[in-house]
Parts: sequence; structure tokens; C-alpha cells
Amino acid sequence: MNSMLTNSQQKTICSQLGRVKLRLLYKASIHGFTGAAFHQRCDNRCPTLSVGYNASGYVFGGYTKQPFSQSGQYVQDGQAFLFTFSGEKLIKYPVTEPAYAVRMVANSGPYFGEALVLVNGSQAVVHNNPGNYYNFNAAEMHGNDLNLAECEVYEVEEIPEFEKPWRPMVWETEKRTELMDSIKLYCPMISSVPQVRVLLIGPVGAGKSSFFNSINSVFRGHVSNQAIAGSSTTSLTTKFRTYSVKAGRGGKPLPIIFCDTMGLEENTGAGLDIDDIISILKGHLPDSYQFNPSAPLHPETSGYRKSPGLKDEIHCVAYVTDACKVSIMPTKLELKLEAIRRKVNSMGIPQLVLLTKVDEACSFVSQDIRNIYKSGYIEEMMQEVSARLGVPMSCVVPVKNYSKELELDLNCDILLLTAVIQMLRAADSYFDELSDRKSNIETKE
Repeated sequence: MNSMLTNSQQKTICSQLGRVKLRLLYKASIHGFTGAAFHQRCDNRCPTLSVGYNASGYVFGGYTKQPFSQSGQYVQDGQAFLFTFSGEKLIKYPVTEPAYAVRMVANSGPYFGEALVLVNGSQAVVHNNPGNYYNFNAAEMHGNDLNLAECEVYEVEEIPEFEKPWRPMVWETEKRTELMDSIKLYCPMISSVPQVRVLLIGPVGAGKSSFFNSINSVFRGHVSNQAIAGSSTTSLTTKFRTYSVKAGRGGKPLPIIFCDTMGLEENTGAGLDIDDIISILKGHLPDSYQFNPSAPLHPETSGYRKSPGLKDEIHCVAYVTDACKVSIMPTKLELKLEAIRRKVNSMGIPQLVLLTKVDEACSFVSQDIRNIYKSGYIEEMMQEVSARLGVPMSCVVPVKNYSKELELDLNCDILLLTAVIQMLRAADSYFDELSDRKSNIETKE
């Protein structure tokens, strides 16, 4: 059976319900627009999501944690709600009388209070009565089109947690020390490059500046906020900034520079311009360059590097992605990222994904960050972002940035440092490729 709910709609709903996925139980066009067919396939299953579709293009329905039956009784459910889609946006209507949330009626499909019934009286129609245990606007919910083109019922399944981590990690003080030492001692294999330059790209609020601040905090030994970070609908970073991390207060600069950019925005003429990204990748952009989304950088701009060296170029690109928003990434933003990825690919620059806010996305991880690789939900998020951004799973690295904490946490530090190690390894591969290419050219000559 093929679901009529789009992947985007499924992900939007699941993001409201926790670490879950949907499994289709009943499809009226296949099994029949009858109460008997619905109950045969859906009774004693829970939680469930019931969805109606009409010829006017509306997608609407309800959710309940209670199992369906044919008892004729009302069933209490304080978490039940009705919903409709407005474009990609989900509008919810919570139950107002939990004791009457769902009614178990033998000759009808999903029966939410007396407010909404899908497949009413074993016919392909909707019973609609706002205000009876659910308050909603009928025109907003289904456009007052009460004829059903399709009805589907899904079982809402929790994504399991694993006993053993699917990606092994060592969570010990010695491991943090080992990672920090490896970063301090790292030396790019090309002598003309003193520091690896990593470009951080991502949507507004994904955590690019926070990632730099978090790495800086680890090496400072306390939480610090050098780069401007916070929550906003538009980018807080308006200039191109390069940040060098020092090995402790007054210490030597580490062999890595983070290049922070203006946030990506889905609308044309807003956020970071793709032409500016190309200039950054090639090393033309001066530090503290003020972004102008409506006018990309040009060679006459003050500070423009007309003949940048390899040391000025980008050696690794890290896409910073909010784990809470992977499933509901706007299509326009996804297309922008795809265009950037193609350009980076054509230049042979290695790419990673930093998956941020993993604790906010998964309560299991929120309980203990060490559950990160035991979480089936985080694994699914990583698989999805891998597919969407076209990078292998091995190049997706989950992290938790410091945002509200006052003190460092060993396990967060280990995740953050592991991300830096992956960046340096990616840069090494890039330098290897450049050296091999140079050797081949010299051999031919």
C-alpha cells in the first residue's frame, strides 16, 4: 500500500509526536469505505493517526493514543487532537473534553467525539460538528467539502532504542585529553598551509556560531561566547568572520580556522548568497566582509583577494543542521543547499554535516548525551540528513553545542572534539588529492 501522506507531511506530524514513525494499517480505497473494514484492520491498535482526503485538496484528521473498538462507548484521551494541513504547516485542534475524545462506533470509521467522523455510517463522507469536544474552523479544516476521496489510518510506532551503540564511543577524561592533544599537534601536510580552514554553512539558528564558541570553550576550560550567537528569524552573523581557536588562555593558535557565514534563508535575496559562497571557497573574501544578499562580492570590493593562495582557500565544508528541523526543512532551503553542494563537489572540497541540538530532538539523548548512538531516532535523523545533503553517514557527526550551560561537560566535549578530528581528517584527504594531482602533472611533464 502506498501512503497518500507525503514524506514531508509524515515528518511534520511525527515531529509533534516524538521518536516515532507511521505504519499504514487501513486504506479505504483498497479495504472499503465501511466501518467493518476499518475495525477489522485497526481495532486494538494504538496510538493511531487517521487521515481524510477530499477532492478539494484538503488533508485532515485526528490522533488518539487509545485503541479502537466497537463498544459504542466514549473513551478518554487528554492527548487526542484533530489537525489539518495548510500548505506544509500543521494546524492542531486539541481535545476540549478529554472524557469524550473518541467514540467507538461499529458502523463508522475513526470517530472523534461528536466533532469529526471519517467514513460516517459506512459511507465515503465526513460527519462535521465543530464545538462538540473539539473546536475548529470547518472551512479551514476541510473547506466544507465533506466527501472523502480517501481515508487512511496509520499506527504510530515508537522508534526503538538500542542496547549497544551502533557507533562506538569512549566517554572518558583520557579520551578528551587524547583528542585535544591530537588537534594541538596536528600539522597540515602542505607546508604553505599553516591552518586548515573550515567553512560553516547552515540555516539561520542552526548553531554555526555556537559551534565555534563551544570548541573555543573546550580549549579555554570554561564556557565562552566570542562569536555572536542566539536565536533569531534572520541571521545574527552579518559579516564573514574567521575564528582561530587558541590552546588555552594566551596559548598558541590551533591548526584550524572556522569561517562563519551569514545564515542561509529559503527566500531569494535573503541570507547568504551562493555567489558569495563561491568567493569564500576560492579564498577571495576578506575577513569582516559585510554581507549584502542583494549584491554579491565583486573584485572591486575593499580587501578582495585577487590571487589567493591555497592557505586562503576553504579545505573542508561543514553543513550545520538543526536535528529538530531535518524533517521539516523547507523545499526552497533544500534546493539552495543542493546548489551549494554541487558547487562544492565540483571543486573537490570535502563535506561534513554537523547535526546540532540532538538533545532537543530526542528525549532519550536529553537524559544522557552518551545515548546518542543508542538512539534509533537520531540514527534515522542522520540517515535522512545524509540522503538530503548527499553525504555518506560516516560524514554526519552529531554534536551538542554549549548554549545555556555555565560549566563544561566531559561527554559534550568528546562529541565536539570528535567533530573537529573528522574535519582535520577530511582536510588531509583533500591535501592528499591535491598532492597526487600535482605529482601526476609533474610526471607527465
